[in-house]
Formats: sequence, C-alpha cells, structure tokens
Amino acid sequence: MSDKRHPFDVLNQLAALRRYARSLVRNPDDAEDLVHDALVRAFERKSTFRNGANLRNWLLSIVHNTHIDRIRRRRSSDARHQAAAEISESVHHSDPDQSIRLKQLRNAFFALPEEQRDALHLVAIEGLSYQDAAATLNIPVGTLMSRVSRARARLREFEESGRKLPDSTGHLKLIEGGRDDSR
Repeated sequence: MSDKRHPFDVLNQLAALRRYARSLVRNPDDAEDLVHDALVRAFERKSTFRNGANLRNWLLSIVHNTHIDRIRRRRSSDARHQAAAEISESVHHSDPDQSIRLKQLRNAFFALPEEQRDALHLVAIEGLSYQDAAATLNIPVGTLMSRVSRARARLREFEESGRKLPDSTGHLKLIEGGRDDSR
C-alpha cells in the first residue's frame, strides 16, 4: 500500500491509523494522541521497516502495541497510586508516639557527621555494596566500612539511650522521662 518511490509514506496511512486508534480508545482526542505516539515510535524505528513490506500493517501494529503499552502503564500507575493510598491511610492512623519516634530517629540520622551519613545512606538505604558505595564516594572500602560502623554505633547509642535527640553540639539530650542529674 505504499508508493514504490516513497516506501515510508505515512501521510497516506493517517486515515486508517486514526480510524483504528479511535476504535481502540473511543475518544477522538485520545485517538489523536495515540496516533501521534505511534508515529513517533514508527519514525524512531524506521530502520526496522523492510522495504517491500506492507507499511499499513506495520503502522497498525505499532498503533496496537502503543495502545497496549499505554494500558499497561496506566494499570501500573493505578496500582502504585492505590498502594500509596493504602500506605498513607496507615500512616494517618498510626500511633502518635511512632510519628514522634520516627522524627527523632530522622533527626539523629541527620545529626551524624556528613561523611558518616553519606556512607550509611548509600549502604543501608540505597542498598549499595561496600565496594559500590566506596567507589561512589571515591574512598577506600576500609574507610567506608569504618564510617558505616561509626554511624551505626551512634544510631545504636541513640536507640539504646531511650528516646534522646541529638542537639546541635552533637550531644544527646533527654526530651522525655528519665532522671534529672543536675540536682
């Protein structure tokens, strides 16, 4: 269905592409967007089109695959949003003491020296291996391991000290309960 002189003449195929897209999405605006996205894909993959092949069939399959990809993307997005909504509902109904404790732990983490915080973040939160984290920070693996160890020890100390927050001087101060040694 393509011209022998211009084997990649998509302009003559637009009407068929629009009809098919409209049958898939049943909305003229969405159909136009679908055709646009499919044509972008077609031009990006123009080198995969074989001369002599049926251009209309090739383009219609791209419209179809683009439509399927959009459906999958939308389902995935909906699932992520649903999961986030469920998490946010559980967060809103959480124990206020847990929220305070989480804030205290976050403050303790941010009170760590920068090099310890960076090392611990890469290993514990991002899940990098010691070797990868050391390469990221451009330091020897032993130095990284030492920083992670010191950071963990400080956080463990915070955890065992009983709900204490680090103040700006790096010392821990009591914010609830405990005894007053100043008397």
